[in-house]
Amino acid sequence: MNEYLLIESGGPPAGPGSHRFAGDAAQLVREGEDVALFLVENGVAGAVRGAMPELDALLWLGGRLWVDAFSLRQRAVDAEDLVPGARLVEMRDVARKLLSPAVRVVWH
Repeated sequence: MNEYLLIESGGPPAGPGSHRFAGDAAQLVREGEDVALFLVENGVAGAVRGAMPELDALLWLGGRLWVDAFSLRQRAVDAEDLVPGARLVEMRDVARKLLSPAVRVVWH
């Protein structure tokens, strides 16, 4: 099993690519991979309930959804509005993952 950290910074406002990227994350989990999808900057808009149905599949399959707490605050989004299962994280959490030699990182 490989461990992946997928980073989405554009989110739905940037177009359909963010939906495909979240779908790719879910597909990796389906294939047995360990996946955390991290939403940062405008990507946090995707974590609002109903914005990206692909996130429901990711979470249902056992993937993790990380949402940057700072980006969320900057955009005045309440944590209560996020899809159930989303986890607010700080940059120290992401840095720990990024610095792990076992983790494959993909930024979209």
